[in-house]
Amino acid sequence: MRRTRILVAAFSLAAGLLAGTPPALAAASAAPLAADSYTWKNARIDGGGFVPGIVFNRTEKNLAYARTDIGGAYRWQQATKTWTPLLDSVGWNEWGHTGVVSLASDPVQPDKVYAAVGTYTNSWDPTNGAVLRSADRGATWQKTDLPFKLGGNMPGRGMGERLAVDPNRNSVLYLGAPSGKGLWRSTDSGVTWSQVTSFPNPGDYRQDPSDTSGYASDNQGIVWVTFDESTGTSGSATKTLYVGVADKDDAVYRSTDAGVTWTRLAGQPTGYLAHKGVLDAVNGYLYLAYSDTGGPYDGGKGRLYRYATATGAWTDISPVAEADTYYGFSGLTVDRQHPSTLMATAYSSWWPDTQLFRSTDSGATWTKAWDYTSYPNRSNRYTMDVSSSPWLTFGANPSPPEQTPKLGWMTEALEIDPFDSARMMFGTGATVYGTEDLTKWDSGGQFSLKPMVRGLEETAVNDLAAPPSGGAQLFSALGDIGGFRHTDLTSVPSMMYTSPTFTSTTSLDFAESNPDTVVRVGDLDSGPHIAFSTDNGANWFAGQDPSGVSGGGTVAAAADGSRFVWSPAGTGVRHTTGFGTSWAESAGIPAGAIVESDRVDAKTFYGFKSGKFYISSDGGATFTASAATGLPSGDSVRFKALPGAKGDVWLAGGAADGAYGLWHSTDGGASFTKLPGVEQADTVGFGKAAPGASYQTLYTSAKIGGVRGIFRSTDKGASWTRINDDAHQWGWTGAAITGDPRVYGRVYVSTNGRGVVYGDTSGTGDTGGGTDPGPAPTGACTVSYKITNQWADGFQADLTLANTGSSAWNGWSLTWSFADGQRITQMWNAGYTQSGATVTARNVSWNGTVAAGSSVAFGLTGSRPGTANSRPTTFKLGDRTCTVA
Repeated sequence: MRRTRILVAAFSLAAGLLAGTPPALAAASAAPLAADSYTWKNARIDGGGFVPGIVFNRTEKNLAYARTDIGGAYRWQQATKTWTPLLDSVGWNEWGHTGVVSLASDPVQPDKVYAAVGTYTNSWDPTNGAVLRSADRGATWQKTDLPFKLGGNMPGRGMGERLAVDPNRNSVLYLGAPSGKGLWRSTDSGVTWSQVTSFPNPGDYRQDPSDTSGYASDNQGIVWVTFDESTGTSGSATKTLYVGVADKDDAVYRSTDAGVTWTRLAGQPTGYLAHKGVLDAVNGYLYLAYSDTGGPYDGGKGRLYRYATATGAWTDISPVAEADTYYGFSGLTVDRQHPSTLMATAYSSWWPDTQLFRSTDSGATWTKAWDYTSYPNRSNRYTMDVSSSPWLTFGANPSPPEQTPKLGWMTEALEIDPFDSARMMFGTGATVYGTEDLTKWDSGGQFSLKPMVRGLEETAVNDLAAPPSGGAQLFSALGDIGGFRHTDLTSVPSMMYTSPTFTSTTSLDFAESNPDTVVRVGDLDSGPHIAFSTDNGANWFAGQDPSGVSGGGTVAAAADGSRFVWSPAGTGVRHTTGFGTSWAESAGIPAGAIVESDRVDAKTFYGFKSGKFYISSDGGATFTASAATGLPSGDSVRFKALPGAKGDVWLAGGAADGAYGLWHSTDGGASFTKLPGVEQADTVGFGKAAPGASYQTLYTSAKIGGVRGIFRSTDKGASWTRINDDAHQWGWTGAAITGDPRVYGRVYVSTNGRGVVYGDTSGTGDTGGGTDPGPAPTGACTVSYKITNQWADGFQADLTLANTGSSAWNGWSLTWSFADGQRITQMWNAGYTQSGATVTARNVSWNGTVAAGSSVAFGLTGSRPGTANSRPTTFKLGDRTCTVA
């Protein structure tokens, strides 16, 4: 079942975008555009997608990065043991740059980090790939466009790393390209790139040469670059480096003259692809993990080999006989504190579980993370605690030898901390697992695994709904893991939707006047494609599919929950009364139409298909095409009816080569008026009316005034306020948007890989003034204030407040003064007030408790009137002055 992860979301996204590719982003607004300061967070899910790469810096402790296939890159925060997103600034017109095919952390200057970005090498991604470079650990980036595409979400994306920094001369970088484009090199720290024309082999492996889409038929190319740091000295280019190629006959090449000439390694195994090549320069071994395919889903046979760099001897060090493998090897790491210790993964062992292998004698002997005792029973060398992400059990109750939660699948990323032999992390198709007592493995004990994924949100969002009442704050429809009912946005839900569990939920709705009634539809390899709830989404039961259904499509609930209209994939539109025990065909509306309900009249439903709007007044039995003209001709359209007003419909969508924008109807779709000034719009949603306003607040992902962004209107679209900023764009946000009917200003935004993002305006929720910290904390404190970015009239800063005393704090309030007229424009993970130069930051609801020896991190953006931007010199926690780090 899990083999379809990410691919489903990728294909559906590509199909949607091909109908209307986003145009280039205008450099500036043609007219002044209002803006509001928002605080942005994720509705916590923690993980949810494939993490194909984890990279530790080799020279600075606790500096680590993770890459995802569609959701950007992240940096590890040791103080909070969370991940910080680094590519939220990727904009609409370059949405493909949220796919990260490789990362490299500079071992000489650890502040520098590089990312090779691009999501697809075929036509689905309209832009070429790029190499991003940062001198501040990913807080800000500069970009070099490449003359070819990169595939962060293509087959083979778990191999690597394709991008590497020379550990002796760090201005030299190499990048392995797909699609037959060969090996590339930069000699100026990633600013410019040129092809290494002397490299002899661009690769030839294609997962499926017959695939006409170009997805599975692309040449996977050059897949990793590894330096032998012992063959160079500081300031001089490393002489010896190894390159892995997607070629089953000629997989590994070496240069001994700093990349001038190359030779195929003699005696190497054939019939396999080398997913990873990891060098132990201390003992002189190059370790290689082989699979018969490129992954990350497939792989039926594999081997592990050790190559002696001094003698050229090859040794098969595979932990099991080839005949006993039904998987390929990929995840591969060396313990830098004890280089004879290495680990590898059986990345494609889907059933009964993935496997981890460990050797402490350079591969001569191995032990496994789990073994069979007497089949089907097994004994684990680990314990697993997923209480922080309880949905990782997937609500399963499998029979042995399967267990829940599983150790994982698609385990191509595996790294032992180079400074701490006891810490290891590995990526799966759904999360990052880690341990801090790994060495118990060798002493016969059990090491403890738990998710190390907080802050890393990687889900593709198809639909969102925020009910006006009930325990649920938000319903989400997600690719690959179905979706969640959030009763608390700051907590991970206990489980995704079950009974049934869809691989991807494509659409959902609730009854406007009876929000306890909820419906969702989605994709499933076998089983029903529709489910209902009568208790506000807490519990679900399956409906019955009409004949011919092959996928979820879209669904609408009547305003009172008495009936439903469903437009599934594979067959025509259907309607039912009750909960889907029988369905009747709807007349007058084409198959594949998008369907929605009126939010007042229980018998009124709406549809849209290929430029035509359809109306039903008999509960979906018959539809009539509206006479409205001028609507988008394609199907990249989303529309919704306004709660509380019969026949009030808003429609967004279109394509750059035709009608594109936002339309409004007050007569149930009989006619529409296009809103002036909205050049493009892709989503529309409603939220609580502003104070003093009678009409609900509108939200849209749109281009208005020449600027792409997330916009809010409190006056029926007469004027618009941009509520995101250039640092918070999240690539493509065109699937869904909704305001919160209970909290003015709160908006929920869909992303394709960064999960569910929600924003609050100043003073909403846990922003603005924060929460009452209660009695002032006692004991010592230390504050770190770091300016992470600054520009002509503004800046960004990160603060860490550490409790260095002996007693826990139950709430905190930190005060400082700015010397140069700085004004805070936004703060996250804390609330604040500012009076003149004096700022007071306070804890929010979830970070008030700070144990002795622990710390809390928060950040801000601000404006400054001049060139000066000095750091505050004094910080006070209540009446106590903190040490400044």
